[in-house]
Amino acid sequence: MTETETDLEPDPGTEIPEDHPRYASLVTRHRIEAGVDAGITSRQGLIAQGRGEAFDYLLGERTLPSADAAERAAAAQLLLADHAVISVNGNVAALVPEETVALADAVDADLEVNLFNRTAERMVAIADHLREHGATEVKGLAGDGEIPGLEHARGTVDADGIGAADTVVVPLEDGDRAEALAAAGKTEIVIDLNPGSRSPRTAAIPIIDNVIRAVPNVTAHARDLAGASSSELRRVVDEFDADEALTAAEAAIREGSFDGDGDVA
Repeated sequence: MTETETDLEPDPGTEIPEDHPRYASLVTRHRIEAGVDAGITSRQGLIAQGRGEAFDYLLGERTLPSADAAERAAAAQLLLADHAVISVNGNVAALVPEETVALADAVDADLEVNLFNRTAERMVAIADHLREHGATEVKGLAGDGEIPGLEHARGTVDADGIGAADTVVVPLEDGDRAEALAAAGKTEIVIDLNPGSRSPRTAAIPIIDNVIRAVPNVTAHARDLAGASSSELRRVVDEFDADEALTAAEAAIREGSFDGDGDVA
Protein backbone atom coordinates (compact mmCIF):
# COMPACT_ATOMS: atom_id res chain seq x y z
CA MET A 1 0.00 0.00 0.00
CA THR A 2 1.09 3.55 -0.59
CA GLU A 3 1.22 6.20 2.12
CA THR A 4 -2.17 7.51 0.97
CA GLU A 5 -3.98 4.16 0.91
CA THR A 6 -5.43 1.89 3.54
CA ASP A 7 -7.50 -1.25 3.11
CA LEU A 8 -10.53 0.76 4.26
CA GLU A 9 -11.22 2.17 0.82
CA PRO A 10 -14.69 3.13 -0.50
CA ASP A 11 -17.00 0.29 -1.42
CA PRO A 12 -16.49 -0.63 -5.09
CA GLY A 13 -20.15 0.21 -5.62
CA THR A 14 -19.54 3.77 -4.42
CA GLU A 15 -17.76 5.46 -7.28
CA ILE A 16 -16.04 8.74 -6.41
CA PRO A 17 -14.52 10.43 -9.46
CA GLU A 18 -10.97 11.57 -8.74
CA ASP A 19 -11.65 14.94 -10.35
CA HIS A 20 -14.44 15.66 -7.86
CA PRO A 21 -13.49 18.85 -5.94
CA ARG A 22 -14.27 17.05 -2.68
CA TYR A 23 -12.58 13.76 -3.61
CA ALA A 24 -10.15 13.62 -0.66
CA SER A 25 -12.87 14.56 1.80
CA LEU A 26 -15.30 11.97 0.46
CA VAL A 27 -12.69 9.19 0.53
CA THR A 28 -11.86 10.14 4.13
CA ARG A 29 -15.52 9.89 5.11
CA HIS A 30 -15.77 6.45 3.55
CA ARG A 31 -12.67 5.27 5.42
CA ILE A 32 -14.29 6.25 8.71
CA GLU A 33 -17.51 4.54 7.65
CA ALA A 34 -15.60 1.41 6.67
CA GLY A 35 -13.76 1.61 9.99
CA VAL A 36 -17.08 1.38 11.81
CA ASP A 37 -18.06 -1.65 9.73
CA ALA A 38 -14.69 -3.26 10.52
CA GLY A 39 -15.08 -2.69 14.26
CA ILE A 40 -12.19 -0.22 14.39
CA THR A 41 -13.98 3.11 14.64
CA SER A 42 -16.85 3.88 17.01
CA ARG A 43 -20.09 5.40 15.74
CA GLN A 44 -19.21 8.50 17.74
CA GLY A 45 -16.12 8.68 15.55
CA LEU A 46 -18.38 9.48 12.60
CA ILE A 47 -19.59 12.59 14.41
CA ALA A 48 -16.07 13.58 15.40
CA GLN A 49 -14.94 13.24 11.79
CA GLY A 50 -17.72 15.56 10.61
CA ARG A 51 -16.80 18.17 13.20
CA GLY A 52 -13.15 18.03 12.20
CA GLU A 53 -13.98 18.26 8.52
CA ALA A 54 -15.92 21.46 9.15
CA PHE A 55 -12.87 23.07 10.76
CA ASP A 56 -10.62 21.82 7.96
CA TYR A 57 -12.96 23.42 5.43
CA LEU A 58 -12.64 26.74 7.28
CA LEU A 59 -8.85 26.36 7.32
CA GLY A 60 -8.89 25.98 3.55
CA GLU A 61 -8.01 22.27 3.76
CA ARG A 62 -4.33 23.17 3.85
CA THR A 63 -1.40 22.99 6.21
CA LEU A 64 -0.84 26.49 7.53
CA PRO A 65 2.75 27.71 7.95
CA SER A 66 2.12 27.74 11.71
CA ALA A 67 1.02 24.10 11.56
CA ASP A 68 4.11 23.14 9.59
CA ALA A 69 6.24 24.84 12.25
CA ALA A 70 4.39 22.83 14.90
CA GLU A 71 4.97 19.63 12.94
CA ARG A 72 8.69 20.36 12.78
CA ALA A 73 8.78 21.09 16.51
CA ALA A 74 6.88 17.86 17.15
CA ALA A 75 9.43 15.90 15.15
CA ALA A 76 12.27 17.48 17.12
CA GLN A 77 10.56 16.76 20.45
CA LEU A 78 9.98 13.13 19.49
CA LEU A 79 13.62 12.71 18.50
CA LEU A 80 14.68 14.22 21.85
CA ALA A 81 12.34 12.03 23.92
CA ASP A 82 13.63 9.23 26.10
CA HIS A 83 10.37 7.32 25.69
CA ALA A 84 7.86 8.52 23.13
CA VAL A 85 4.46 6.91 22.58
CA ILE A 86 1.96 7.55 19.80
CA SER A 87 -1.60 7.05 21.02
CA VAL A 88 -3.92 5.51 18.43
CA ASN A 89 -7.71 5.66 18.51
CA GLY A 90 -10.24 4.31 16.04
CA ASN A 91 -10.29 7.30 13.72
CA VAL A 92 -6.50 7.45 13.54
CA ALA A 93 -6.35 3.73 12.80
CA ALA A 94 -8.90 4.08 10.01
CA LEU A 95 -7.38 7.19 8.43
CA VAL A 96 -3.59 6.92 8.75
CA PRO A 97 -2.51 3.44 9.90
CA GLU A 98 0.53 3.06 7.62
CA GLU A 99 1.55 6.69 8.11
CA THR A 100 1.35 6.31 11.90
CA VAL A 101 3.53 3.20 11.80
CA ALA A 102 6.03 5.10 9.61
CA LEU A 103 6.15 7.96 12.12
CA ALA A 104 6.77 5.56 15.00
CA ASP A 105 9.63 3.98 13.06
CA ALA A 106 11.13 7.38 12.17
CA VAL A 107 11.29 8.57 15.80
CA ASP A 108 11.64 5.21 17.60
CA ALA A 109 8.29 5.58 19.38
CA ASP A 110 5.91 2.98 20.74
CA LEU A 111 2.40 2.61 19.37
CA GLU A 112 -0.39 2.24 21.90
CA VAL A 113 -4.09 1.75 21.30
CA ASN A 114 -5.98 4.07 23.64
CA LEU A 115 -9.74 4.47 23.38
CA PHE A 116 -12.49 6.55 24.95
CA ASN A 117 -15.07 3.89 24.04
CA ARG A 118 -12.90 0.95 25.03
CA THR A 119 -13.92 -2.63 24.35
CA ALA A 120 -11.69 -5.69 24.13
CA GLU A 121 -12.91 -6.34 20.59
CA ARG A 122 -12.03 -2.87 19.32
CA MET A 123 -8.64 -2.91 21.05
CA VAL A 124 -7.72 -6.17 19.33
CA ALA A 125 -9.14 -5.06 15.97
CA ILE A 126 -7.10 -1.84 15.99
CA ALA A 127 -3.91 -3.59 17.12
CA ASP A 128 -4.33 -6.17 14.35
CA HIS A 129 -5.03 -3.40 11.83
CA LEU A 130 -1.80 -1.62 12.77
CA ARG A 131 0.16 -4.86 12.44
CA GLU A 132 -1.34 -5.37 9.00
CA HIS A 133 0.13 -1.98 8.11
CA GLY A 134 3.65 -2.76 9.29
CA ALA A 135 3.68 -2.45 13.08
CA THR A 136 5.75 -5.08 14.85
CA GLU A 137 4.63 -4.28 18.40
CA VAL A 138 1.45 -2.57 19.57
CA LYS A 139 0.80 -1.69 23.19
CA GLY A 140 -2.49 -1.05 24.92
CA LEU A 141 -3.90 -4.53 25.37
CA ALA A 142 -2.33 -5.11 28.78
CA GLY A 143 -4.19 -2.20 30.36
CA ASP A 144 -2.17 -2.48 33.55
CA GLY A 145 -1.73 1.25 34.14
CA GLU A 146 -3.91 4.27 34.84
CA ILE A 147 -3.83 7.95 33.93
CA PRO A 148 -4.22 9.71 37.31
CA GLY A 149 -7.42 11.69 37.71
CA LEU A 150 -9.51 9.81 35.17
CA GLU A 151 -12.25 7.40 36.09
CA HIS A 152 -13.64 4.57 33.98
CA ALA A 153 -11.81 2.69 31.20
CA ARG A 154 -10.83 5.88 29.35
CA GLY A 155 -7.98 6.26 31.85
CA THR A 156 -6.63 2.76 31.22
CA VAL A 157 -3.15 2.58 29.62
CA ASP A 158 -0.18 0.23 29.54
CA ALA A 159 2.17 0.87 32.46
CA ASP A 160 5.22 0.44 30.21
CA GLY A 161 3.63 2.47 27.39
CA ILE A 162 1.81 5.75 27.93
CA GLY A 163 2.19 5.23 31.66
CA ALA A 164 5.99 5.42 31.43
CA ALA A 165 6.27 7.84 28.49
CA ASP A 166 7.80 11.27 28.73
CA THR A 167 6.35 12.40 25.37
CA VAL A 168 2.96 11.38 24.00
CA VAL A 169 1.41 12.10 20.61
CA VAL A 170 -2.35 12.23 21.04
CA PRO A 171 -4.13 12.74 17.71
CA LEU A 172 -7.85 13.49 17.88
CA GLU A 173 -7.89 13.30 21.67
CA ASP A 174 -10.68 14.24 24.07
CA GLY A 175 -9.96 17.26 26.25
CA ASP A 176 -10.14 15.80 29.73
CA ARG A 177 -7.74 12.98 28.93
CA ALA A 178 -5.36 15.46 27.33
CA GLU A 179 -5.52 17.57 30.48
CA ALA A 180 -4.90 14.51 32.66
CA LEU A 181 -1.86 13.47 30.63
CA ALA A 182 -0.41 16.96 30.90
CA ALA A 183 -1.06 16.99 34.65
CA ALA A 184 0.81 13.68 34.87
CA GLY A 185 3.90 15.42 33.51
CA LYS A 186 3.79 14.16 29.94
CA THR A 187 4.96 16.39 27.10
CA GLU A 188 1.96 16.29 24.80
CA ILE A 189 1.82 16.71 21.04
CA VAL A 190 -1.81 17.09 20.04
CA ILE A 191 -3.20 16.95 16.50
CA ASP A 192 -6.58 18.67 16.31
CA LEU A 193 -8.40 20.84 13.78
CA ASN A 194 -10.13 23.00 16.40
CA PRO A 195 -7.77 25.59 17.92
CA GLY A 196 -10.38 26.32 20.60
CA SER A 197 -10.50 22.77 21.91
CA ARG A 198 -9.05 21.95 25.33
CA SER A 199 -6.79 19.30 23.78
CA PRO A 200 -4.53 21.59 21.72
CA ARG A 201 -4.72 24.32 24.36
CA THR A 202 -3.33 21.83 26.87
CA ALA A 203 -0.56 20.62 24.57
CA ALA A 204 3.06 21.69 24.63
CA ILE A 205 2.95 21.39 20.84
CA PRO A 206 -0.51 21.82 19.29
CA ILE A 207 -0.74 20.87 15.61
CA ILE A 208 -3.84 22.45 14.06
CA ASP A 209 -4.01 20.36 10.92
CA ASN A 210 -5.82 17.40 9.42
CA VAL A 211 -4.33 14.16 10.73
CA ILE A 212 -4.00 12.86 7.16
CA ARG A 213 -1.58 15.72 6.44
CA ALA A 214 -0.06 16.14 9.89
CA VAL A 215 1.24 12.63 10.52
CA PRO A 216 3.22 12.30 7.26
CA ASN A 217 4.46 15.88 7.66
CA VAL A 218 5.86 15.14 11.13
CA THR A 219 7.52 12.03 9.69
CA ALA A 220 9.09 14.04 6.87
CA HIS A 221 10.46 16.57 9.35
CA ALA A 222 11.77 13.77 11.57
CA ARG A 223 13.68 12.26 8.68
CA ASP A 224 15.05 15.69 7.80
CA LEU A 225 16.19 16.25 11.41
CA ALA A 226 17.51 12.74 11.96
CA GLY A 227 21.14 13.84 11.88
CA ALA A 228 20.67 16.98 13.98
CA SER A 229 22.41 17.40 17.33
CA SER A 230 20.46 17.46 20.57
CA SER A 231 21.14 21.19 20.88
CA GLU A 232 19.76 21.83 17.40
CA LEU A 233 16.66 19.77 18.14
CA ARG A 234 16.17 21.64 21.41
CA ARG A 235 16.46 24.95 19.56
CA VAL A 236 13.68 23.89 17.17
CA VAL A 237 11.44 23.01 20.10
CA ASP A 238 12.27 26.13 22.11
CA GLU A 239 11.64 28.47 19.18
CA PHE A 240 8.14 27.10 18.68
CA ASP A 241 5.40 29.20 20.30
CA ALA A 242 2.21 27.25 21.03
CA ASP A 243 0.11 30.36 21.66
CA GLU A 244 1.19 31.87 18.35
CA ALA A 245 0.28 28.65 16.53
CA LEU A 246 -3.20 28.60 18.08
CA THR A 247 -3.71 32.29 17.33
CA ALA A 248 -2.65 31.84 13.70
CA ALA A 249 -5.08 28.96 13.22
CA GLU A 250 -7.94 30.89 14.80
CA ALA A 251 -7.18 33.89 12.57
CA ALA A 252 -7.20 31.67 9.48
CA ILE A 253 -10.63 30.35 10.45
CA ARG A 254 -12.09 33.77 11.26
CA GLU A 255 -10.62 35.54 8.25
CA GLY A 256 -10.96 32.80 5.66
CA SER A 257 -12.87 33.14 2.41
CA PHE A 258 -15.71 31.06 1.01
CA ASP A 259 -14.70 31.69 -2.60
CA GLY A 260 -13.93 28.03 -3.25
CA ASP A 261 -16.04 25.45 -5.08
CA GLY A 262 -16.17 22.82 -2.38
CA ASP A 263 -19.97 22.35 -2.27
CA VAL A 264 -21.10 18.78 -1.84
CA ALA A 265 -24.45 17.20 -1.16
